[in-house]
Amino acid sequence: MASAGISRFNYFRRTQRYLQHQAHENPAIFWSLAIGFAGPVLLAVVPPVRRNYFGYVPPEQIPMSYPLCKDALMFLVPQRPRDKNLSGYDDQKP
Repeated sequence: MASAGISRFNYFRRTQRYLQHQAHENPAIFWSLAIGFAGPVLLAVVPPVRRNYFGYVPPEQIPMSYPLCKDALMFLVPQRPRDKNLSGYDDQKP
């Protein structure tokens, strides 16, 4: 009966030895796969941890258009008629 218990864990032992061998023989491939497999796990785990344990609050949405409230326009747009007799810069006659 004891040999049945050992044989169950033999698969995991061989897997661990294989991964250890690959980490020593091909470290670039091993670590690229390890980081690649960790990515989706971190994608599912990190946002709730940030929210629940660190108090993260998402930033306010960025405005997608120019604000057109009347008070803001009063300061941004001159309240006078346009001067038609401008001179200087690119308005010089050749």
